[in-house]
Amino acid sequence: MSISYTIRHATHPSDSKGYDTAKLRETFLIEDLFQENTIQAVYTLHDRLVVGGAQPTEDPLKLETFPTLRSEHFLDRRELGIINIGAESTVSVDGDVITLANKEALYVGKGVKEVVFHPAASGKTLFYFNSAPAHHAYPTKKVSLNEAETVEMGSLENSNHRLIRKLLINSVVETCQLQMGLTELQKGSVWNTMPAHTHDRRMEAYLYFDLPEDQVVSHFMGEPQETRHLIVKNNQAVISPPWSIHSGAGTYNYSFIWGMAGENLDYNDMDKVQPTDLK
Repeated sequence: MSISYTIRHATHPSDSKGYDTAKLRETFLIEDLFQENTIQAVYTLHDRLVVGGAQPTEDPLKLETFPTLRSEHFLDRRELGIINIGAESTVSVDGDVITLANKEALYVGKGVKEVVFHPAASGKTLFYFNSAPAHHAYPTKKVSLNEAETVEMGSLENSNHRLIRKLLINSVVETCQLQMGLTELQKGSVWNTMPAHTHDRRMEAYLYFDLPEDQVVSHFMGEPQETRHLIVKNNQAVISPPWSIHSGAGTYNYSFIWGMAGENLDYNDMDKVQPTDLK
């Protein structure tokens, strides 16, 4: 099999209060998402989201099912969102070859039989993906940066000047429950998602990238009155439960991909927490 997978169980907020650093990282941080010539997948029981990375270097990699899914094909009961964070590469969906430039996205609907990640002609190939259970089959759709719903927020004075690119959300492409996009921190800015928020109606996953190898992001999580932090490096991901805030500050500007699954498709459905109310 070209796919390697692990399972992460859902967590209760009261349990996480007693986690030490090692347990926090074991439970919520995905450190080795990209491995040459393999597809890495983490199946989390928080809304049954699959967080994955594909790095084909020599031969194409087929997105295969794995025993936990109990399905003949990976997408028999699921939908898929892919964002390219590497060199321009191609993905074939049931034989149709689709080219994705850096930071372009692809939605693949329920019922597709075959998804194959192809190595780039030059440069490193890195495909990041999220997958959620689906009840309806929507068509495959590529979304370029020009087609994304883009919002500019924050300011350099507050160290959070950023571009939010909503790629796979219901105002751009039809999905069952999956939503994905990316946020780019501008030069001199390091804070993301502040004021912080929670949304009990859906979980979220963050992938941090475009971060120099000698720099890090401090990702803040936990209940608003019981915050914790994870030190995150380039191309590492964080699982964020519905009860947890998700915010970060880096030692350098960076980009991150947010992916959500759960109860609704309302991007603005957030329970905000002001910085002075955090503990």
